[in-house]
Amino acid sequence: MEIKNRPRHPEKVNKPVNPIKKKPDWIRSRLLNSKEFFLTKTVVNKDNLVTVCQEANCPNITECWSKRHATFMIMGDTCTRACAFCDVKTGKPEKLDQYEHIKISNAVKKLNLRHVVITSVDRDDLSDGGSNHFYNVIIATRKKNPNTSIEVLTPDFLRKGEAYKKVLEANPDVFNHNIETVPSLYLKVRPGARYFASLELLKNAKNYNKNVFTKSGLMVGFGESKDEIIQVMDDLRSAKVDFLTIGQYLQPSEKHFPLNRYYRPDEFEELGNIAKAKGFLLVSSSPLTRSSYHADEDFEKLKNNRNKIN
Repeated sequence: MEIKNRPRHPEKVNKPVNPIKKKPDWIRSRLLNSKEFFLTKTVVNKDNLVTVCQEANCPNITECWSKRHATFMIMGDTCTRACAFCDVKTGKPEKLDQYEHIKISNAVKKLNLRHVVITSVDRDDLSDGGSNHFYNVIIATRKKNPNTSIEVLTPDFLRKGEAYKKVLEANPDVFNHNIETVPSLYLKVRPGARYFASLELLKNAKNYNKNVFTKSGLMVGFGESKDEIIQVMDDLRSAKVDFLTIGQYLQPSEKHFPLNRYYRPDEFEELGNIAKAKGFLLVSSSPLTRSSYHADEDFEKLKNNRNKIN
């Protein structure tokens, strides 16, 4: 029996909803030192530590791990939110590892890090959003590594009151919270977050601890306009943010938010120059820029720039 209305191209019937665009030539990761890369991998794996490098499928992992730079992700590998851009697993998290502060401090010591970035999944299931856990990790890391500067990349602690203050009481050198995208795209890209709540967090962090550097990151390529990007810069400056990172959104899979386009290197340079003119102490803007990419070098520049101003 003849089947009517048969598709002319059956192989296209189940095509992905959000096919991934081919990466341009200027987006390439590199392995600098295989020996150091495997040393970093060994340290991370020994205590089953979680890194955002692995969980978020960071394009810079080979380069960073070749320089012993790993960004530790505390409080597990499962996030309570499902941001449309992120490759971190979503679900019900396990209980906190009560020994994680010791494991992180030991790993920083073994890697001999001069600067460490510590981030986390969102833990909306915890009454304090995990701020006390951050505090313990920072204190233990500093005690064991007194010469290492510490940067934290925190969640927004949405609806957790003043829980963020606990993190700042541990005196990290850099308090980072990523704004990620422009306001018009928040409900689609970050449905569990609120743009102005993130701005308020950054502003409050600076007001509560004026000695800490504040930092935020923006991804481009979702479909935002240039004017919207510039408005985010102005909003972040109004919140007294010191350091801005701008990087290319790379769609992790066909199930994630569709990439609108790749920005050219000269466009990143232009955005970086605009941001610098806005008064940020430091700006990093390039296709592969991420929050923790070259974080140690950037921290030294931040200190030098502040000293010049003072």
